[in-house]
Amino acid sequence: MIPEGKQVLLVDEEAHRDGVQAALRTLGLHVSPARDGAAAMELAAREDFDMAIIGAGMAGDGAANLVSRLRAGTSIPSILVLAGPEEVRRAIQALAQGADDYLVRPLDAGEVRTRVGRLLMWQDLDDRVLDLQKELTRKYLLGNLVSRSEGMRRVREQVLQVAAARSTVLILGESGVGKELVAKAIHFNSPRRGAPFIALNCSAIPVNLIESELFGHERGAFTGAVGRQKGKFELAHGGTIFLDEIGDMDLQTQSKLLRVLEEREFMRVGGSRTVRVDVRVLAATNSDLEALIARRRFREDLYFRLKVIAIKVPPLRERVEDIPDLARIFLEQICRDNSLARKRLTAKAVRALQLYPWPGNVRELKNVLESTAITRPGDLIRSSDLPSVVADQAGAKPARPAARSGASLLEMERDLIRRTLVQLGGNRTHAARSLRIGVRTLQRKIRAYDIKVPYLRGRRASRQRSTETPSPGSSSDGSA
Repeated sequence: MIPEGKQVLLVDEEAHRDGVQAALRTLGLHVSPARDGAAAMELAAREDFDMAIIGAGMAGDGAANLVSRLRAGTSIPSILVLAGPEEVRRAIQALAQGADDYLVRPLDAGEVRTRVGRLLMWQDLDDRVLDLQKELTRKYLLGNLVSRSEGMRRVREQVLQVAAARSTVLILGESGVGKELVAKAIHFNSPRRGAPFIALNCSAIPVNLIESELFGHERGAFTGAVGRQKGKFELAHGGTIFLDEIGDMDLQTQSKLLRVLEEREFMRVGGSRTVRVDVRVLAATNSDLEALIARRRFREDLYFRLKVIAIKVPPLRERVEDIPDLARIFLEQICRDNSLARKRLTAKAVRALQLYPWPGNVRELKNVLESTAITRPGDLIRSSDLPSVVADQAGAKPARPAARSGASLLEMERDLIRRTLVQLGGNRTHAARSLRIGVRTLQRKIRAYDIKVPYLRGRRASRQRSTETPSPGSSSDGSA
């Protein structure tokens, strides 16, 4: 099928020009004819063409010279040459100068449709790939790492510091916190952004297949290996490979990975030839690798080789300041992807989201919002629309956070103050009373901990604490 509305520059001898022009127009193409190379270059300077079709028997320097001039002086993406049986040599010369294909006269209508359609569709595919690359780059720029919280601001700074390097990075954090998003932010802000980003979840690949997935295999290497196959490292050449859940990799594969990190080379499974690659390795895990080392389930030398730079992504319960922005971004994406009218959250609904502990982290937040947005009518999402386990948080008394293994007293105090402020709508007087400290003491601690609760303040918060008003901020109707 030929895309509609395409502009074609036709340069051919007068004896053929009218017939070719008529045939092209029956295909729905807009044709601009030119009698020679000079006229063609003049037209190309004034108009944008999707394709040039050139007769090989042109007088003067011929088709090859015109192809060369068009390639050097215009942005016409596709060039097709038409040649008589005695002009095939000229057509081949034109190919050497940058033409994409040629047809031999007399022209067959079906063959013209097929060749022209193929070139134009490949061109459209190239355009879509470029648009996708631009979208991916935009999506994973630093601005898309929501970072009102101190913890995520630190992550942003680290991404900016390490992006331009080629050093290995180990990304740590609980399941669902967005470790792959951080890895993509590193890649798309690095000089490797135009090369592949290849991700592999080590826990999702059976032990007997992971080596082949990483390094590829030769024909006959094992049952079912009917041909040579490149592995993820070869596919990522020049770019970045992201190894998620690295703690689940078996010890034998860990040894081979260590060699790749040190030597930048490997052999395919069943192969005898060394393959060299230029790949940056990013790894992630929610496991305690030091504990796995103590149990001899993870190589200590690989651990230190991976942990050249370590980035810790905080769990969502420790970055409640980010939840309003995350919720807004997710809702916009969910509504766009599902062709829904724009939906917003009330202030009480956002407060419930901020108070829920989110054991599944950012992934769970997105799933809850998607389910709610799709199943609840209207353009406003209230706390009562959320799953009961989340909605109940809106009316609950300020909860004291449970002690977390490895958390310091300062971290616990900061978390308690932040959650209390969120629960009480930002009212510092009520928060101080609940915490049994003075207002000035609370204000001093808020400044010291750099606590930012993007919410209602003072008396207005007190009056509206239990009402279902839209969240203040981004729009006139007050929704998040």
